[in-house]
Amino acid sequence: MPSILTESIFAAQSGDAVVFYRNSKLLAFLCITSGICSGLRSGCFGIANIILVKRLRETLYSALLSQDISFFDREAVGDLTSRLGADCQRLSLVIANDIHLILRNVLQGTGALINLLMLSWPLAVSALFICCVLSLIFLRYGRYQKKAAKLVQDFTADANEAAQETLSLMRTVRVYGTEKKEFGRFEQWLDKVAFINIRESVAYGLWSVSFSTLYRATQVIAVVLGGISIMSGRVSAEQLTKYVLYCEWLIFATWRVTDNVSSLMQSVGASEKVLQLMDLLPSDQVLSKGVKLQRVTGHIQFVNVSFRYPARAKVPVLENINLSIQAHEVVAIVGPSGSGKSTLVNLLLRLYEPIAGQIYIEDFPLRELDIRWLRGKIGFVPQEPHLFRMSIKSNIMYGCSREIEDEDIELAAKQAYAHEFISSLPDGYETIVDDGLLSGGQKQRIAIARAILRDPAILILDEATSALDSETEHYVKGILHAMRNDIKAKRTVVVIAHRLSTIDAADRIVVMDGGRITEMGKHTELLKMDGLYANLVKARTDALA
Repeated sequence: MPSILTESIFAAQSGDAVVFYRNSKLLAFLCITSGICSGLRSGCFGIANIILVKRLRETLYSALLSQDISFFDREAVGDLTSRLGADCQRLSLVIANDIHLILRNVLQGTGALINLLMLSWPLAVSALFICCVLSLIFLRYGRYQKKAAKLVQDFTADANEAAQETLSLMRTVRVYGTEKKEFGRFEQWLDKVAFINIRESVAYGLWSVSFSTLYRATQVIAVVLGGISIMSGRVSAEQLTKYVLYCEWLIFATWRVTDNVSSLMQSVGASEKVLQLMDLLPSDQVLSKGVKLQRVTGHIQFVNVSFRYPARAKVPVLENINLSIQAHEVVAIVGPSGSGKSTLVNLLLRLYEPIAGQIYIEDFPLRELDIRWLRGKIGFVPQEPHLFRMSIKSNIMYGCSREIEDEDIELAAKQAYAHEFISSLPDGYETIVDDGLLSGGQKQRIAIARAILRDPAILILDEATSALDSETEHYVKGILHAMRNDIKAKRTVVVIAHRLSTIDAADRIVVMDGGRITEMGKHTELLKMDGLYANLVKARTDALA
């Protein structure tokens, strides 16, 4: 187009109407064609961007879901959701904007350079030299931008984590009056983000000054060298005009390329954590299929099991645990806080792997079993059940692989003494669970109904009656023992409890302290031993008195 524009101007000056009108028509055609191509190109890259963001988030979310529980012990939830949201969106600019414009301007700049060399290579060398200087300045600026973008994304993720934690614990914040403290914690991260952004803006200003200065220098050099060449007869006025226009195209193409490469560096720097997360290998539990046993009676063995949490590798949690739980037996595990009771459950559910020893199910090593299949045979009621934001019916059915009828759900709810309060809700079983809708005891009864519905071979209760009132606790304890004694579906029951009234009817009581089993026997036998269990019972009795 610069060549045709120049020819049109000089054709008009010389009165050559044929060349002028021909070039005018050609320019009009090129303008229309360029507009159509630009629209098509932008549309295609926009569609590619939508597909990229979708696949990027799917891949990252899939990678996160396939990690071990220890990974989530290390990583903050707010940080991960920030990576799924803002970081993935930032990375999408690579396709939607950066690569798109880089390719276009590289092509345009290459064409301008070829035409400059054809016109006058000595003049072209001066423009090429300035472009090289611009590129060198940009390389330094680009490296800084990449580093700054990574810091901005990391600090933003920390700010999101602080905000999410505060908002999710707003009742605690309000009760203790720590609104200003939490605001200060959030503001601290925002100050860091602002500081990096200000420095980045200053750096961009210096880059803009460099570009403007060198761009004007190109124009001055073109006029000076071009004027000398015209006076010496080596270049015509028409050639000099073409040269100036092609210099404009080359310099602006160089600027746009470096500007978009700068944005590309920012996107890559901001998305470095996303790419690291996507490269994580799935957990062995996800990759390995394992063995499926024909029948699970609930016989469990812990043989010389020791464990330390990865986040606290120097702190022993379990040491040389040897415990055999017979099929259809009710075993209660008690002990002071931090004695390792819940850790036993985490290992049995294979949320973590023991660092030493072995766990057996039906005399078969736990690590060789298909863990997804095995978890389908286990009913688990945690101490603090967290329900999903979906209907109560869906929460009760959650994770149940067999065909479920509405009658089955209602029966499980009745057995857990949840049917009455569920029916009193505006939409009954279709009521959407909200944070303030249900009390702690109601949530726990829904969790118990979920465990009952699975009809498990192994039932694990981790302080499952802690949030229930005394009357409901009495009924729930009765139904749990009824489940265990059901002739058609006998099951092994493991109860982890602080409230000793929950487990006084157990077949066997295991007492833990400091990661070791210190006592074992029936309720009356342990009382006669006058050891830790007797002291726990006495302390409980004194507290009630």
